[in-house]
Amino acid sequence: MIKEREQAVVLSQKELADGIFSIWIKTQAAQTAAPGQFMSVYTEDRSRLLPRPVSICEIDKKEGALRMVYRVTGEHTGTKQFSQLGRGASLTVLGPLGNGFPLERGKGKRAFLIGGGIGVPPILELAKQIECEKKQIIAGYRDAQTFLEESFAEHGRLYIATEDGSVGTQGNVMDAIREHGLEADIIYACGPKPMLKAVKAYGEKRGIECYVSLEERMACGIGACLGCVCESGKTDSHSNVKNKRICKDGPVFLSTEVEI
Repeated sequence: MIKEREQAVVLSQKELADGIFSIWIKTQAAQTAAPGQFMSVYTEDRSRLLPRPVSICEIDKKEGALRMVYRVTGEHTGTKQFSQLGRGASLTVLGPLGNGFPLERGKGKRAFLIGGGIGVPPILELAKQIECEKKQIIAGYRDAQTFLEESFAEHGRLYIATEDGSVGTQGNVMDAIREHGLEADIIYACGPKPMLKAVKAYGEKRGIECYVSLEERMACGIGACLGCVCESGKTDSHSNVKNKRICKDGPVFLSTEVEI
């Protein structure tokens, strides 16, 4: 089914940390959205034709609403324009897009739910929906400008790592796992490439099933332009080369399917 753009309505917006904004929108996409999917969000500036991909943080099917948490990337950017929208404003969106986390794979298992930087928000809805034996949430931040930690604490055991050691473990998410002696049967992760590379290596070395959500600049968001590909071990039926389209085939992949 081909999705069409729609005019969503801003329900609320606030700044969670320096440059990190949380926005709730009223949208039909809430009825079919799943943890790990994303929305393509368009600006009203006609000089900016391409949408911005923004991960889904929370889903409220009853109210028909989605929450997105995003980072403003500069003073003259689409994300800056989004941050200036208030309640009642209109926002053009397309979605939900991509493939989400396979929740059923974690049922009854000890799970790591790992998020780093702006890859932290997608882990929240995953933590709310997944049914596992032990829910261990590991969130990595640069410094004390953390966000969403109270929400995470309601849905599992939260461990925080900061690069400067101002909160939780000093270092990264892998340092937090080692410091607390954590163990898992399955891993779900979203964050910057260096973090995902380390998580992938950790999981594969120990034979742990591992799913990674890749971050990448996107153009179309629907798999047509091949602007957001990653290397894979198998030939892609769409392009006949060994790659995967992150927006269409992902953004969530089994770690053994892709090279990071």
